[in-house]
Amino acid sequence: MSEPFDPEKAENLEDMEKQFAVKAVEHLMTYWAILEKVRGSQLRLTRMDDEIYEHFKKEFPDFDPAATLSEDEMKSKEGKEKWRNFMNQYEKTINDFNFGTIIRNSPKVEYEQDTTIFGLRMQFYAIEIARNRAGLNDWIYEKANS
Repeated sequence: MSEPFDPEKAENLEDMEKQFAVKAVEHLMTYWAILEKVRGSQLRLTRMDDEIYEHFKKEFPDFDPAATLSEDEMKSKEGKEKWRNFMNQYEKTINDFNFGTIIRNSPKVEYEQDTTIFGLRMQFYAIEIARNRAGLNDWIYEKANS
């Protein structure tokens, strides 16, 4: 019988890392292409956008969707715990809720190496829903269609 999986001792398999990177880049490219075709303020990312948005505002009342994200704050011990508690509530309702993805650190920038943070799908949804509700991603549509 094999031992239980211990993530602290897991090997980083190069092929798995490459597959993750491909999926994460596909996700960001798809999202960006959608934002070029639909104003973010008119976009729904999930069937649960309203619930996610209200829950996010309740759990992160000081979150400013226009502000630049602090990766250090998000990935601090306290930040990780707060995000984990938020995200785990979607385990049974949002597909791939904890799948790795790439998040822009500011709604004012495009996806580039120094403007992105590695995060999880529910973090992406919560942050981007808040940005879209505030109209902060509409510039992408306007730029693409001017």
